[in-house]
Amino acid sequence: MTKQQQCLFLKSLPVLRVSASGNLVSELQEEGKNAINSPLAPATVDIHPEDTLLEENEERTMIDPTSREDPKFKELNKVLIDWINDVLVEERIIVKQLEEDLYDGQVLQKLLEKLANRKLNVAEVTQSEIGQKQKLQTILEAIYDVLRPHGWAIKWNVDSIHGKNLVAILHLLVALAMHFRAPIRLPEHVSVQVVVVRKREGLLHSTHVAEELTTTTEMMMGRFERDAFDTLFDHAPDKLSVVKKSLITFVNKHLNKLNLEVTELETQFADGVYLVLLMGLLEGYFVPLHNFHLTPENFDQKVHNVSFAFELMQDGGLKKPKARPEDVVNLDLKSTLRVLYNLFTKYKNIE
Repeated sequence: MTKQQQCLFLKSLPVLRVSASGNLVSELQEEGKNAINSPLAPATVDIHPEDTLLEENEERTMIDPTSREDPKFKELNKVLIDWINDVLVEERIIVKQLEEDLYDGQVLQKLLEKLANRKLNVAEVTQSEIGQKQKLQTILEAIYDVLRPHGWAIKWNVDSIHGKNLVAILHLLVALAMHFRAPIRLPEHVSVQVVVVRKREGLLHSTHVAEELTTTTEMMMGRFERDAFDTLFDHAPDKLSVVKKSLITFVNKHLNKLNLEVTELETQFADGVYLVLLMGLLEGYFVPLHNFHLTPENFDQKVHNVSFAFELMQDGGLKKPKARPEDVVNLDLKSTLRVLYNLFTKYKNIE
């Protein structure tokens, strides 16, 4: 940063907080200068003046502006916002910005109540900061009780959520989405650079830390529960062909009645058509063609078909599949095998 840029930066600082206190202007200028001259401060980071108002040893984090512009980070934000709005559509709640709309706990309360089908004993509307934090504490404890048995790392707390820490809010929402098997596809391998600003001996020091928000869908789901198919893929891949052959024999025994035949499990069930037809054959009814897309043309139509097949399975007495429709459509073999094995277990003796 040139001397001229430093002067312009310092001149602009007092405008934001000039009325707060008599000495604040000079203090803010001095801390701003320290932030610029600190040998640990990256020159590319634009630290907001409010983030320089720290007590000794106090620490503040923010997302590097370049990370905010990353397409995958923007996609993650959008997917989660759209999901929340879909879940809360009956509540007439519209979320536009995660850190501004979720920090006080109001939206989180409604979201958890809807997802977990339970009522939380908290005040509906709380204006004071103390009241908001108390309410948020109750909500986060309820979320912790839901996630704790499944081993999810808790990377948020009352102060970070109420402090509008977007990284903490995203960690929380990703955990909820994965736990409740949200019908969404989170972008994988989303990471951000987080700037950590700390005040020591009157000087501001900033460092960069990489924060991983998502890994792969399979790995994130695996944090919650593993089953025989995880063991099969990890430790007995030689037996995989035997399982696939048995399932192919099972599905063809029924699909052959419609002159259909399966040779590749991971691809031929991906559009959901064979799954819907198979359920009709197994349960002994005709599935009206207007209920699904016989020749799906895009991802959404394929997801609709698989979701509809899952509904038929549940109507037939099966539990909700562990796999997500999006995973089947995306050719995830393990997810497809889980679905078909559940059908095999129940209907293997049907002719």
